Amino acid sequence: MKGKSELFGFGKGWGTIIYCLLMFWFYAGMVNDSSNIVAPAIAEKLGIPAGNVLNMGTVAAMVGVIFFFIMGAINRKIGARLTSFLCLILAGIGYFGMGHANSLLQYGVSLCICTIGAMSAGYIAGGALVAQWFPKKKGIVMGYTTMGHNMATGFFVPMITVLVARLGVANAVVIPAVLVCILAVVGVLLMRNTPQERHINPDNVSDEVYRREYFNDEIDEDGGWTVKKLFSRRTFWLVAIASGGYQFVSTVIITQLVVRNQEVGFTQTQAVAIMTILAFAGILGSWIIGAMDQKIGTKKTMIFFGIWYAAALLLEVTEIRALVIVFLVMFALALGGSANFTTSLPAAVFGRHGFKKVNSVLFPIQALVSSFGFMVNGNVLNATGSLRMSYVIAAIASLIVVVIVVFIKEHEYNRDFMTEEQAEAFTKQLMEGK
Repeated sequence: MKGKSELFGFGKGWGTIIYCLLMFWFYAGMVNDSSNIVAPAIAEKLGIPAGNVLNMGTVAAMVGVIFFFIMGAINRKIGARLTSFLCLILAGIGYFGMGHANSLLQYGVSLCICTIGAMSAGYIAGGALVAQWFPKKKGIVMGYTTMGHNMATGFFVPMITVLVARLGVANAVVIPAVLVCILAVVGVLLMRNTPQERHINPDNVSDEVYRREYFNDEIDEDGGWTVKKLFSRRTFWLVAIASGGYQFVSTVIITQLVVRNQEVGFTQTQAVAIMTILAFAGILGSWIIGAMDQKIGTKKTMIFFGIWYAAALLLEVTEIRALVIVFLVMFALALGGSANFTTSLPAAVFGRHGFKKVNSVLFPIQALVSSFGFMVNGNVLNATGSLRMSYVIAAIASLIVVVIVVFIKEHEYNRDFMTEEQAEAFTKQLMEGK
């Protein structure tokens, strides 16, 4: 029964899980997946190379880094519920602007707004919700929430493909823009920042378990962390680069998967259908990665994941049809994992105490590392006319991340995994500026 409770027993927390899943659906759909359809449509509309439009993704993410610090500060000030509301509205406005852009500059500015809003909602506000609600079950919970990425691949891409074909890109973006604003209103009405506001304990555990197995002492909102203290810790940089590195690999693949599949011989209709079919396998894959994270730990799961990812990519670059299909299945099973680790790894290492502070500093670095995926695709496509070399670069990056993860101590600063004496000593050390 304990195993079942660990994987499914979230009680009132299911509402938070579904909300975070939907935020990921809109983020992955609007910022990443729909670039397969919207970016070429905008390029054709403006009469410019598709690679130029794709490069705007890197520009947006780099601009976003500055605003992610701001959104992190806002999240600490007003809480995840209100922050997610604000960010989802921004995402809707930005997506609307992308479809109505009449110049590359307009598209770039709109993409910046959409990226800042959607990524901040999913990762800054959503990450804070997961860390507070599920500090010891965050692995499997992120397995559920990152199903939103796969569902975006399965449903958002076909939806936007049909809408663009029938209505044109300007009218097509209106429906997702309205839907994300509806989610914003639902969230601000129904969500809560902490489980205590719903009169339950983190991880839905009993009062007895919470008192016995969790660190409950009162500490300041930031958990003793400052930017200077975080920057001085080697582990902080390892965590930021490793979790961002897997997102970089996924960005390289998913943002142009339809285009790449057409390069290796599929028609656009087949390529979109493949994404839809594989997305369902990805939903299972997200759960499997989450369950592995919960059972064997984040570090071991990330090492396995990186080797799996690299092997899949190296099969793809052979461009042999049978091996490309194997790659697609392997990628589908892995897709949700990279997003899982953006919250799971920081939450494992730093814990829930002061997580909003930690994440407000760490997430912009993750996003910056991830953003280079757009730049790699755009430059490789412009230089070679093919995305093949992008996949080789992604495979190498995946193996580099594996090496980085080896040097990370999984629960190094997580007070919920320390004895009471260790947690108190560590807190005192931070407060004294050490």
